[in-house]
Amino acid sequence: MDNKVKITTEFIKLDQLLKFSGAVAIGSEAKELILDGQVMVNGEVCTMRGKKIRSGDTVTVNGQDISIE
Repeated sequence: MDNKVKITTEFIKLDQLLKFSGAVAIGSEAKELILDGQVMVNGEVCTMRGKKIRSGDTVTVNGQDISIE
């Protein structure tokens, strides 16, 4: 299932996006997923919690794609 998230700023940090989109319930869960290499940004594993996610990027977590608009 694809999830579309619209951001109104230039970027959103990866860990914040996971919380904002509802992919995780709490920040520590986002941190663990990212540091464990379970999150992909545009098809590549990303272990940087502060990675800047911009419009047009796709984040994949738990087999679900989050498209940023």
